[in-house]
Amino acid sequence: MKLPVSWIVLFALLTPGLMAQQPEVKFVADTLVVQAEGSFEADPDLAVLTFNVSTQEKELKDAYTKASQSLRNIVAVAERNGLNKDAIQTGVLTVTPFYKGDRNHKARAYLVEGHVTLKVQDFSKIGPLMDDSIQEGVVDFRSLTYELANEEAAKQKAVADAMRRAVGRASVALEQTQQKLGPARSVNLEVKHLAGIAEIQSLSYDTLNSPAEDSNSSAGLFGGHRKVPPPPPPPVQPGKITITASVQCVFAIAR
Repeated sequence: MKLPVSWIVLFALLTPGLMAQQPEVKFVADTLVVQAEGSFEADPDLAVLTFNVSTQEKELKDAYTKASQSLRNIVAVAERNGLNKDAIQTGVLTVTPFYKGDRNHKARAYLVEGHVTLKVQDFSKIGPLMDDSIQEGVVDFRSLTYELANEEAAKQKAVADAMRRAVGRASVALEQTQQKLGPARSVNLEVKHLAGIAEIQSLSYDTLNSPAEDSNSSAGLFGGHRKVPPPPPPPVQPGKITITASVQCVFAIAR
């Protein structure tokens, strides 16, 4: 059976509840309405790390210089770990002045903020990048997500799977009435990116480097506790990423 070369594809958002209430195959006049779902599953091949840069000083020049240097430090760490320029994205630095009372007076302090995003394909580099980039009081680790480097190709495979299922169901339905499947008159399509991405968010320097208390020993005169390094955080294992596509096709019935 040959499928028509040209299909009219109408991209529309269909609510899952609406699609679930309708039958998968339905005859309407001289057409056949078919619903189907397809999917594509793959291991992530791209990690995206985001760092926040934030520094506050009384003088704008000092705050801006400190934040700029922190951005350059992260870029240098990334380059030492083999990342090229396309994998390093630095946002612009923003300045927020703080006033005491009337804005006509000189600002009492300035907050300079920015962010850096690193795209990493070698997952063994994630640990060193995090350890070397975070700076106390200046740079915080914001998030780590796992993605597909070519997500569009994955979506196309999920759509192709859904269309194959739709055509198969339509063909089976028409075989029962000894009719032939005609061209698709319209296709409603919805593509979803399902859960399966391991993610860490908002870890500061203090979180990663603050020592834990050892309750078995004291610290002399003030009765404090001796600080010991915390155990390392558990490794992040990225799960598989699943792309699903839902289609509702209206096929003509060939005469």
